[in-house]
Amino acid sequence: MSEAELHWLQQRLVGGKLEKAQQGELRFRLPSGYVYDQAKRVVFDPDEQVQQAVQLVFKLFEQTGSALAVVKHFTEHKLVFPTRFWGGLRDGELIWRPLMHSRVLAMLHNPRYTGAYVYGRTQTRTCLRPGEQARLKGRTRQIKRDEWQVIRRDAHPGYISWRQYQMNLQQLEDNQTSRHEDHRGVVREGAALLQGMVLCGKCGRRMTIRYLQAGQTPSYECNQLHKQRAGKTCQSMRGDAIDAAVAKAFLEAMQPAQLEISLATLEQLELKQQQLERQGQLRLERAQYEADLAKRRLMAVEPEHRLVARSLEKDWNDKLSQLQQLERELETSPQPAGLLNASAQRQRILDLAKDLPLLWQARTTQQTERKQLLRFLIKDVSLSKRDHDIHVGIRWQTEAVTELSLPKPQPVYLQVRTSPAVVARIRSLAVDHTDSQMATCLNQEGFQSGKKQGFSSAKVQWIRHAYKIPSGCPQAPGACPTGQRGDGRYSAQAAAELLNVHVSTIAAWAKAGRLDALQEQPRGPRWIKLSPDRISELRKPVRQGWSNHASQRKS
Repeated sequence: MSEAELHWLQQRLVGGKLEKAQQGELRFRLPSGYVYDQAKRVVFDPDEQVQQAVQLVFKLFEQTGSALAVVKHFTEHKLVFPTRFWGGLRDGELIWRPLMHSRVLAMLHNPRYTGAYVYGRTQTRTCLRPGEQARLKGRTRQIKRDEWQVIRRDAHPGYISWRQYQMNLQQLEDNQTSRHEDHRGVVREGAALLQGMVLCGKCGRRMTIRYLQAGQTPSYECNQLHKQRAGKTCQSMRGDAIDAAVAKAFLEAMQPAQLEISLATLEQLELKQQQLERQGQLRLERAQYEADLAKRRLMAVEPEHRLVARSLEKDWNDKLSQLQQLERELETSPQPAGLLNASAQRQRILDLAKDLPLLWQARTTQQTERKQLLRFLIKDVSLSKRDHDIHVGIRWQTEAVTELSLPKPQPVYLQVRTSPAVVARIRSLAVDHTDSQMATCLNQEGFQSGKKQGFSSAKVQWIRHAYKIPSGCPQAPGACPTGQRGDGRYSAQAAAELLNVHVSTIAAWAKAGRLDALQEQPRGPRWIKLSPDRISELRKPVRQGWSNHASQRKS
């Protein structure tokens, strides 16, 4: 009977608690930004800096779409976030701490910031189930929003609307990295423009990203079946051309609204700077108040009571040091808001913003910003590799679909293969040009190799070997059976036989300048240019032997 009576009393207490919650009168700890007034009503925190800090969190999340980006903004600008103690000796005391990621998530999940009174968001289970170990406290778990026991809309003032609260939750769910196939994930700094938005056009799974060429070229792959069930990779394709095509379609769709976007962007920049300036002013005002308060406390103490005066004097000096440090930080921090207020600068930004493609390609535009813009308009992109092309289906947020057809990228060996125009040009030049001469002509005419580089003698020689192109002007005399090349020059031996002199005489005449000789490398073969008149002038009537080649050289 005693156990039953205790159970009955507990049920009555729980019922009374629920009845009070249904009327919105059950009190519990309020989130930062709210306090109870003297009439026990929920109102905004009277501290203006507290209100500004809470509003800044929600505005930054609306702009960036990432809780971690909000924390990064607070950290970079050295901003702090308030916390009021609940109960105990320090009840109502306000302290300021660095903003944590868990704190931002708790704020975004808390419906009280919409002005709603909610009861039953968690449930504590105290009974044990088979196989569980005994524990001292109950196990608390989150309850789905559809199962909340009490929801009273517009019960008190709110920082955001209920619609914005639901959008924040949807954004947080979309940012999750677990269950990759169901979420796009938060935007990251990689080169893949369609990160998280690509769906396989064959199986419908979400495609992953693999980077090529040291992280510069993205590749979209559907490998979920391979990862989970050791199956075959569905499809994979290079992504740089796909990203460019989707970006082009996005810019074309944005052209009618470019002016409105530029104005909204400018207003957003100005609002962001105003928020930072307001936070700095409030921090400075609070630091000044604390320094004045410490001074008044010191002045209220009798001068002879040094035990207390020394401590208060030290506290006043600390507050003054903090005030001076904060003033220096605000003075040295950049103030771009003043530039935006100038009419000339504002008009310059507006003129630049009218050209959205120029802003899209600007170096100052980060890849995360481009991805975020795409997600505002595009829901997902499906890719299907077909026999001769790649089908790209862009589904916009309005459920409209734009279909594109892109040529399949060539294999790597085809991309680096020498173009047929270069081969044909080498074939025509090989008749009366050497390899080095052909390389010079190709570079002057603007031709490039398969790797987008210039030509050298070795490259030309390799191309001739690969395509079996004979050279009419070889470098070695042994490759010229007739002794005369396509450009009309003779080898040293052929010239000696034609002029009835020794080959050493040809070398001496070439060094002396009597013969037009071409020697591309030191100690290399000489190729002699002989005209009919020159042949008749230098030709000896009788073949000269080795015995008189010295006298021939002197002559």
